[in-house]
Amino acid sequence: MMIDKRLIGIVGQSRKYIAGNVAYQWCALLANLIMMIAIANLLTNLYQREFEAGTLILTAGALIVAIAIRFYCALQSSRMSYLSSKTVKKTLRRMIYEKLLRLGASYNERIRTSEIVQIAVEGVEQLETYFGAYLPQFAYAMLAPLTLFVVLSFVNFPSAVVLLICVPMIPAAIAAVQTWAKKLLAKYWGQYTALGDTFLENLQGLTTLKIYRADEYKNEEMNVEAEKFRKITMKVLVMQLNSITIMDLIAYGGAALGVIMAITQFIAGNVGMAGCLLIILLSADFFIPMRLLGSFFHIAMNGMAASGKIFALLDLDEPNPGDIVTLDPAGGIMIEGLDFAYEAERPILKNVRMDFPIGSFSAIVGESGCGKSTVAAILMGRNKDYKGSVMFGGSELKRISEDELMRRVTYVSHQSHLFKGTVRDNLRMGRPDASDSALWEMLERVKLADFLRSENGLDTLLLERGANLSGGQCQRLALARALLHDSAIYIFDEATSNIDVESENDIIREIHALARTKTIVLISHRLANVVPADQIYVMDQGAVVESGRHETLLANQGIYQRLWTAQQNLENFTNQEANA
Repeated sequence: MMIDKRLIGIVGQSRKYIAGNVAYQWCALLANLIMMIAIANLLTNLYQREFEAGTLILTAGALIVAIAIRFYCALQSSRMSYLSSKTVKKTLRRMIYEKLLRLGASYNERIRTSEIVQIAVEGVEQLETYFGAYLPQFAYAMLAPLTLFVVLSFVNFPSAVVLLICVPMIPAAIAAVQTWAKKLLAKYWGQYTALGDTFLENLQGLTTLKIYRADEYKNEEMNVEAEKFRKITMKVLVMQLNSITIMDLIAYGGAALGVIMAITQFIAGNVGMAGCLLIILLSADFFIPMRLLGSFFHIAMNGMAASGKIFALLDLDEPNPGDIVTLDPAGGIMIEGLDFAYEAERPILKNVRMDFPIGSFSAIVGESGCGKSTVAAILMGRNKDYKGSVMFGGSELKRISEDELMRRVTYVSHQSHLFKGTVRDNLRMGRPDASDSALWEMLERVKLADFLRSENGLDTLLLERGANLSGGQCQRLALARALLHDSAIYIFDEATSNIDVESENDIIREIHALARTKTIVLISHRLANVVPADQIYVMDQGAVVESGRHETLLANQGIYQRLWTAQQNLENFTNQEANA
């Protein structure tokens, strides 16, 4: 009942702590038996007027020792519970993290980021009760009634048998609701993740929602999801309350039956006064362990539902890790017949052919939605379900290990992530062993050094996503980090979007300078940035429709020439307005 062999097998290190937990609880039970026997004998002596001072001292000593043992066992049992749950959480979170590393940059093709966060945080937390409380209590709930039965069978066998027979009625009640509870909790977790997805999306897009005054609409949408979650939560609570009520009736009814049996056996002369009192005192102890197990049952069921989500993640098919760990440093990139679609009925790339020779400066341009960034995502290994051929240095991309790809290629987008911490910490992600002088050299190149000197230098603290820097400063810092990486190939995907003109010009100037020594693939909506490129690929509706140098493409009078003319007219008009 509620024992998942796979889950227990994965976190086998917790078994010793679970066993220790059960052992300490059982020792506490033995101490409680000693205490109850002493109390029963004391009450019998008082009733029979056979009380002596020595008896009182002996009983008091037994009580003190038993209480001390129970106190110590309770502390150690709690410690075992903590160690068990700590081991479980550490093990499962490490497994989830390692799974994501194996899934690589393309993990979001198989699972949403918000779902991973919920699984790794709340999902793992739910299993704390399963390992820290439910499993130890399950074993103890089996052991305790048998121990009490053995003891009481020497006192009065019929009473011991009746009490033992009543105990399984509690797990029978648990089993009766288990199937229903499992389905209900599966729905609960499904709605929980749906609400989490909606909340995370609205939180990330809050600024946009405010700008377009769509926050009220999204608020109503989230209220709908929250109401669904409230209803399923109430159903879970009703189910828990009803099953707890049933278990209480069985537990208290069983204990009452034990009292009745003790009294009737005493009246019949089958048990003495001390034995009768002992049965009465221990009747509830027959049912308390199983009743406590029932109270953990619903939390454990929630943990089991969460474990289903965890296993779904751990069981995801992993991409080929790649058997090529070293690429030819003299090889460029060759794309042949590349097709890609996020959905089968909506192709994104169609028979794309591109060639990026080593040491070349190439560019990809086109209107929004033409597939430029999708090409970059494929080159970085984020989208692996493509058809056709993508060759790096003569080796197929799908066969190249992710470590080697990341070593050879550096990707800079318009939203390169800056982490909370110091400027030094963020820069050294590009080269962990870089000296401070090397860091300052890169900051000089991207014209960010003077600003940082006016702050706290390399120890300047950054907020999450570099929120205390301007957009241009964030991109300059991201470029400095990329320069430190010093890879053979650089892919710039709209790296100058949404920043000030001065920052854009400085970054483009550095990219052009970098093109003299590195292989550069520049994706840009602004055609003025790609004029010096050796080869420009023009994309339209997922296909390459033109290619060549800037002058050649203008002479062709095609899409490139139309885009160039439109942009030049717009920039000239903007300059005239600014000068007016």
